[in-house]
Amino acid sequence: MRWENQSRVSEFLLLGLPVRPEQQAMFFALFLSMYLTTMLGNLLIILLIRLDSHLHTPMYFFLSHLALTDVSFSSVTVPKMLMNMQAQHLSISYPECISQVYFHMLFGGVDNFLLAVMAYDRCVAICHPLLYTTIMRKELCVLLVAGSWILSCSSALLHTLLLAQLMRRDNQSSVSKFFLLGLPIQPEQQGIYQTPMYFFLSHLAFTDISFSSVTSPKMLMNMQTQSQSISYAGCISQVYFFLFFGDTDSFLLTSMAYDRYVAFCHHLHYTTIMSQRLCFPLVIVSWVLSFASALLHTLLLARLSFCGDNTVPHFFCDLSALLKLSSSDTSTNELVFLTVGVVVITFPFVCILVSCGLIGATILRVPSTKGIRKALSTCGSHLSVVFLYYGAIVGLYFFPSSSNSNDKDVIVAILYTLVTPMLNPFIYSLRNRDMKGALGNILNRRTFSP
Repeated sequence: MRWENQSRVSEFLLLGLPVRPEQQAMFFALFLSMYLTTMLGNLLIILLIRLDSHLHTPMYFFLSHLALTDVSFSSVTVPKMLMNMQAQHLSISYPECISQVYFHMLFGGVDNFLLAVMAYDRCVAICHPLLYTTIMRKELCVLLVAGSWILSCSSALLHTLLLAQLMRRDNQSSVSKFFLLGLPIQPEQQGIYQTPMYFFLSHLAFTDISFSSVTSPKMLMNMQTQSQSISYAGCISQVYFFLFFGDTDSFLLTSMAYDRYVAFCHHLHYTTIMSQRLCFPLVIVSWVLSFASALLHTLLLARLSFCGDNTVPHFFCDLSALLKLSSSDTSTNELVFLTVGVVVITFPFVCILVSCGLIGATILRVPSTKGIRKALSTCGSHLSVVFLYYGAIVGLYFFPSSSNSNDKDVIVAILYTLVTPMLNPFIYSLRNRDMKGALGNILNRRTFSP
């Protein structure tokens, strides 16, 4: 990478995938959903293996390390790619580039070694079943995993040092950053949608799909097969994902309320305030806080014992119902439940009400028929979703009914797990002129395309 008496290269261009510009939105959503699925799925594997003593075997020991490396391997490249797609900021600094090379090779190498180790473990289990526990003893398993990490670390370090030597600064000018072009798309087509409101709405739609999918398929399958059982691991997983996507819904509704507040009360500075540098962190924080909240509740639930009644009076593994069944002391769980509930439910609900109140006060200062109609349309739609969603949750979890009125709890739960996600497309999209226009354009394009 050096030329005598010539200036050195000042940038590198990564052309990315051969994706047509009109496919930008689809591929961004696809990559984001794949990354989130990778993160959540592998973290759940690690959690279940850690908590269930029946999974403390060599195979699952290797699998837990494989899940960790998969999470790390994806996190080396995907977040930067997604952030570049949203922020239109394609550069990466020299240290970041070198670090990305190192960790990409490190976790990729560990993945390869672990797959080989797992193949050896299965070979011993099938070919030498009587000697399996003797051969695959704890010392050998730890040694195999440690060797995988050490060899991968050495390989990645060697490649990185050789690369840094090629890119070292001599008497010639040297680059300080690189440009990652990512996917070959046009600048005006960056992002999922054209405005922050639709950016938040796309994430809300994704979480609504996921939220309903946590409970509905199992409920429908039970209704068909007349089998009402669910495994312990399946129940814990359902609790985690139910809380995760439910909390994300709550934070996204708050972000959308703030977006509408800025649009009405500071419309001249809207594009400056609601820039991609703010919208993207708002969504990321929503996912991170929801992940932390769900993980905390799930870990506390997993430490409880269930030795008596195992009948859950619900159509899914509801956290409050499980706490009532536990034979352990649940005071810590209940305290955390109320404390975290204030953060993920009460506080966002108050913020939404305040934002709509400020919008109303702004409109009333300079009343106009068009402004009032627009405010009522915007806040009316948002508040209808908010009261359906939060009203049901607050009534169910903060003001629980007596033990003999479980039917009412089930009906209320159906309201916010099935009915509200079903109504959101009608409230936010089908009543929206822009969304109907976009749908019409797509249908016309399909109709008249050769």
